[in-house]
Amino acid sequence: MAVSFIHLSDIHFGQEKGGELETHDDVKERLLVDAASEVKKHGLSIDGIIVTGDVAFAGKASEFREAGYWLDRLAKAVGCADTAVQVVPGNHDIDREEISAGCKLMLDSILQHGEPTFDKFLNNPVDCETLYRKLSAYLDFAEGYNCFLDKKGGIASNKSFELAHGRSIRIMGLNSSLMCWADEKEGDLFLGARQRVLPITSGEELVILCHHPLHWFNDEKTARSYIRNRARVLMTGHEHKPSVTLDKSKPGRDLLTIASGAAIPPHAAEDYGYTYNILTFDWDREKNALKVSIIPRTWTDEEMDFVADDDLLKETGSALILASANFRAAEEHAQAKVPEDTDEVDYPETEADRIVIVEETTVPERFAVVLLRFFRDLSPSQRMRILVRMEALPPTWKGVMTHGMERNVVDKLMREGRLAHLEAEIDREQSGDLQ
Repeated sequence: MAVSFIHLSDIHFGQEKGGELETHDDVKERLLVDAASEVKKHGLSIDGIIVTGDVAFAGKASEFREAGYWLDRLAKAVGCADTAVQVVPGNHDIDREEISAGCKLMLDSILQHGEPTFDKFLNNPVDCETLYRKLSAYLDFAEGYNCFLDKKGGIASNKSFELAHGRSIRIMGLNSSLMCWADEKEGDLFLGARQRVLPITSGEELVILCHHPLHWFNDEKTARSYIRNRARVLMTGHEHKPSVTLDKSKPGRDLLTIASGAAIPPHAAEDYGYTYNILTFDWDREKNALKVSIIPRTWTDEEMDFVADDDLLKETGSALILASANFRAAEEHAQAKVPEDTDEVDYPETEADRIVIVEETTVPERFAVVLLRFFRDLSPSQRMRILVRMEALPPTWKGVMTHGMERNVVDKLMREGRLAHLEAEIDREQSGDLQ
């Protein structure tokens, strides 16, 4: 069964100054109308919305709040659930005011000494918390969509979708923002082994989301090798210039790279227009391969509206069949029951690779709605009041509630059958009826 998504990047809520607010608000309104029209025109059923970073402009809670309201409207326009959003953080999703002097010293040390120092800080709970503090507002926003940030330097989100029996895609998000501060340049960022060692699963192909293109990473060479050999699709943002390229250099393992333009760039110009994509993933039964269809939309000042981007797909075409080693491996296992031939794989599965834990982030729809309302729509103080009223805080709690502790408490409430009570408390908090 095919799955379709609205793909956005670099929305930059909160960047507008003066008259730009009117211009950008108009573009956002037209995007809602255009997306709804295109979905209906092509007879698509939208399964979700993908945002490859820079939801906000300065990483403030108010910016994420406004973005959330707009994404709700987009979801309604295209007919998918409010909760069906997958996001990864970008450099504008960090709050620079939360970057302490200690954090900056750690970043400087990582740049000077490389990945071993990066790992050392990630392995220290206090240092790790300092690195992640600048993402506090993003964490609430993303957790609302059940897009966890692995606060040990791991992946940013992870959701799977079945295309046919024994054939699926796993959309995995990477966090490229940990090394961002304000003046980072190409080569300053790190993915680290906790993210770049991607899993290999028979019958499952990977779609990787990452805000920064790979040439921004200090560990680009190793990261590119893993992604080139283990993923079928790489989706990036950040540079605001859309492109679609297909690398067929590896026999049986194609890689499609979709560099998104910006839905709302800081300043629209000839090279930086307003853009978004509609993507469909399907299984090509005849070739036992992943099929990706792309509908690119771009703004034109001639129409003052979105139109088809006819130039973007001139070299690749709009429907691409990607040679898919893991789909082929599933067929070989089912028919011959023999191990996959990995002679051509640069990074075969090793003992080190098998320690990668892929945590599925699919939850019941009712709970997904509660997560959205609790984390995205409430402030930290409102959430704390609810947990206190429900007497849900852990016995070991001593006044410092980390984001991970909050999620654990909410998960526990669900397991205990107290979801209705939590919903009622959220209603009470949002209504202001605290008597």
